[in-house]
Amino acid sequence: MKRILLLFTTTGYNAQDFIEAARKLNIKVIPGTDRCDVLDDPWKDGALPLRFTRPSEAAQKIMDYARNHPIDAIISVGDSTTIAGALATRKLRLIGNSPESVKSCHSKLLSRKILKKAGIPVPDFQNILLSQDAKKLSKSIKFPCVLKPLSLSTSQGVIRANDCTSFVKAFHRVQKLLQLPRIQKYQPFDLDQILVEDYLDGQEFALEGLLNNGKLKTLALFDKPDPLQGPFFEETIYTTPSRLPTRLQKELLSCCQKASQALGLTDGPIHAELRLNREGPWIIEIAPRTIGGLCSRALRFGIGMSLEEIHIRHKFKMPIPSLKLKDRSAGVMMLPIKRKGILRRVSGLKQALSIQGIVDVTVTAKKGQLLIPPPEGDSYLGFLFARGSSSEKVEKTLKTAHQQLSFDVYPEVPVLSS
Repeated sequence: MKRILLLFTTTGYNAQDFIEAARKLNIKVIPGTDRCDVLDDPWKDGALPLRFTRPSEAAQKIMDYARNHPIDAIISVGDSTTIAGALATRKLRLIGNSPESVKSCHSKLLSRKILKKAGIPVPDFQNILLSQDAKKLSKSIKFPCVLKPLSLSTSQGVIRANDCTSFVKAFHRVQKLLQLPRIQKYQPFDLDQILVEDYLDGQEFALEGLLNNGKLKTLALFDKPDPLQGPFFEETIYTTPSRLPTRLQKELLSCCQKASQALGLTDGPIHAELRLNREGPWIIEIAPRTIGGLCSRALRFGIGMSLEEIHIRHKFKMPIPSLKLKDRSAGVMMLPIKRKGILRRVSGLKQALSIQGIVDVTVTAKKGQLLIPPPEGDSYLGFLFARGSSSEKVEKTLKTAHQQLSFDVYPEVPVLSS
């Protein structure tokens, strides 16, 4: 039986979808997680304990494991696992992206530098040390601008500033976020500086693709119909196929192809975020992984293949019957967190599911969980999924179903000093 090492964090959503796809294909999954690296297999599932914040150490541990347990392929789920996965892939001489290319994607600053040098359209940018004086800096900033941590994802810490006053407030807010223990523990890289770049007008899109020997194939192009204008950039609705004219869709694909090539990416999944305006497409982010959260569940290919199954088939050079989307139109809504507090109750699930076109409602937040809205938060309440005859109808269906849902959130209990 073929064996695949699946690298994922305990806070990730979609590892289970990869596990189920592997089982369908009769491939054994070896979990590699950051759960516990002290106790010996406390969950009794044969998982390999790894520290993804120490990629070289994690890769060596994978090598040590592989001496007695053959590994035929490695798939990294989420951003934080990709560097360790690429290092281990090279050590085991498996097919995959080079560690250098993956590292370049992990840092927003490094990827911006590489893409700009290659002539790929990216917003003008500069990196700023958090030890600098924000008020003095604001006098030399071009507005509007966007402040971004270098290595966080899901729009965490991303804030738009329109003038000197809002820049200083945003700067201190990001500075405070990057000093939090939970950030220091799980994202310990590049926390002493941030990226400040021009704000770009235009509609935003997400391209889900598959690289094979450097050639990029579009699996899905998602419209983001809700405007993402700030001051924060929490994403909500994705619909596919895109409503863009074919010519513009090809321009987005071409931009992603050139960006992938410039970064040195050659194999496996690509998830790219782009903006399109009168000047053409601009790369916002590009990552060597699949779409985050549970969003991939909106996609079905051929006779019912999942996105995860396609990527596993690709890894093992198995036939892929079809890359054509099964549904005429599909979409997902990431349920936004509106205010900070403790989740007490969720209501309206049956009403949401009764809306024609809704195929699933998955609430991932747990009762009693502390909810943190953007820009400090990096998660959602859950996911709504819909299918329909057009992307316009799917968008309307998702919004109608969302109106049926109610989340009872009460304030966080303050800690009293003694």
